[in-house]
Amino acid sequence: MNKKDHILNGGLLGIGLGFVLHPEGNVQTLVTMAAVFVPVVLGALFPDIDTEFGKHRKTLHNVFVVALLYGYTIYFGNLQWVWIGVVSHFVLDVLGSKRGIALFYPLWDEEFGTPVGVTTASQYATVITIVITLVELAAVYALLTYAPSVIPNVDLSAVSVQALGLAPWV
Repeated sequence: MNKKDHILNGGLLGIGLGFVLHPEGNVQTLVTMAAVFVPVVLGALFPDIDTEFGKHRKTLHNVFVVALLYGYTIYFGNLQWVWIGVVSHFVLDVLGSKRGIALFYPLWDEEFGTPVGVTTASQYATVITIVITLVELAAVYALLTYAPSVIPNVDLSAVSVQALGLAPWV
C-alpha cells in the first residue's frame, strides 16, 4: 500500500479502536479516539521509513521490529499504541498488496504475501485498505470479547475522562 492508504488505515483504526474499547459512544469514546489516533497513525507509517535506508519491505517490515516496539512498551511504559499501527501496516502489506513483506528479515529474505493483493498504484488500493481495516477492527473486537487474555494488557487509565480532568463536564 502507499503512504496515503497507510495513513487512512491508521486513522480509521484509531477511530475504530475508540468504539471497540468504549462502544457506548460517549465522551470516553472520544477521549480514547484522541489518545489512540496519533500513535496508531505514526505506527502505521513507521515501517516505510526503510525507504530512506536499508531495504524497503525488509529492514523495518519484520517480526523483530514488532517485538522490539512491543518490548519497548513493556519496559518503558509508553508507545502502547504505536506497535498496533506497525502490525496493521504489516497486515496491509501482506494481504493488500501483491509483493508482501520479509517477515523474518535479516534471517530470511523470503517475502510473504497473498495472491489476492493489488499494486500500490491500483484504483482499488483504497477500497482494499478500508476492507482490511474493518476486518482488523472486527478481529480486535472478537479477541476482546471471546479471548481477552490473548490481547496484551494496554493501560487505558491514562486516557480516561477522569485522568484528563474532563470529569466535571461529563
